[in-house]
Amino acid sequence: MVLPRALAKFNRYATNPVAGLFAGRAPGFAILRHQGRKSGREYRTPVAVFHPDGVYRIALTYGRNVDWVKNISAAGGFALHTRGETIELTDPAVLHDPSGRWAPAAVRPWLKALSAEYYVEARPASE
Repeated sequence: MVLPRALAKFNRYATNPVAGLFAGRAPGFAILRHQGRKSGREYRTPVAVFHPDGVYRIALTYGRNVDWVKNISAAGGFALHTRGETIELTDPAVLHDPSGRWAPAAVRPWLKALSAEYYVEARPASE
C-alpha cells in the first residue's frame, strides 16, 4: 500500500514545512530542490535519502507518479541539500526493487510496510 494521495496533499501543506526545518541537517534526510516542469517555480521537498556508496537513492513512498519525480525526470537533474551542503545530482532514474536491498537494513521493513518498491537513483553532477 503506497501512501495515499490525500496524505501527500496534507503533507505538502502541513508536515513538509515542519520537516523542512530539520531535513537539510538530520542524517538520512534532505531537502530536494527542483523546478516545476510547467510553472518553472522552484520547489523544496523533504525526502529520506541514502548514499553509502556515493550514489544517492530516495524512496518513493507515494509511488513513482508524484510531481517532483516528473519534474526531476524532465529536468534531468536536481539539487539536494543535506547535512549542511548542497549537491547537484544528475540523470535521475526511477528503479524498481521490491526487496529494498538498496536501502539500509533497518529501513527495509518500513519500505515493505509501505509497499514502497520504487526509488530514485542519481549521481553527483561533478563525477
